[in-house]
Amino acid sequence: MVQILLAEDDELFRLGLRIRLQQETGLEIVAEAEDGETAVELTRSQKIDLVLLDVGLPGIGGIEACRQIKQQQPQLPILVLTSRSEKDLIARLIGAGAQGYCLKGLAAEKLILAVRSVAAGASWWDKTATTEIQAVFQNDAVYSMPIVSVNPLTRREQEILGLVAAGKSNQEIAEILFISPGTVRVHVHAILHKLDVRDRTQAAVLAIQNHLVAAEFLPR
Repeated sequence: MVQILLAEDDELFRLGLRIRLQQETGLEIVAEAEDGETAVELTRSQKIDLVLLDVGLPGIGGIEACRQIKQQQPQLPILVLTSRSEKDLIARLIGAGAQGYCLKGLAAEKLILAVRSVAAGASWWDKTATTEIQAVFQNDAVYSMPIVSVNPLTRREQEILGLVAAGKSNQEIAEILFISPGTVRVHVHAILHKLDVRDRTQAAVLAIQNHLVAAEFLPR
């Protein structure tokens, strides 16, 4: 059971999300927050498997809440839900450690898939955000990550990293490539080691920034 903290200040929107998510097998809303400070505190006091976080929270705001949660619990996945898609916002979310980003108004089925993917350890970026991410990181002005002069990734690793950037879980990647989930895990571990990053999201961002993944493997 994926235990979810729902951090959203719009009461009606939060109610709709709670009702829809709890219709799904294996998903449970165990806590709710209306501001950033409460969201941070709840992740300290309760067992949470995933945070579904509105970026426009009152108080310290969603981005700072994301940053503080990740500082305290680096392995806790955070999926951001917002109506905004500015390049600077996306870069700040990635910098704060978010694993995913969805625009409000997304079809319910896509949101459920995003929640499950992020809970399983994958990243998930809205199609609009993916376009913005590529534009942002091709222009190194907003976000600072190491420069990789020589591509250390094999063709298979590029393929897997492209699927990671598309929000696919290890199981989904295994099914797409007709390999075992264990083999995917080995490749992902090798990718993180080669790129000297701590998680899948950083690996995807670094790969896009340094053009380490061939265009054919990037999400469309």
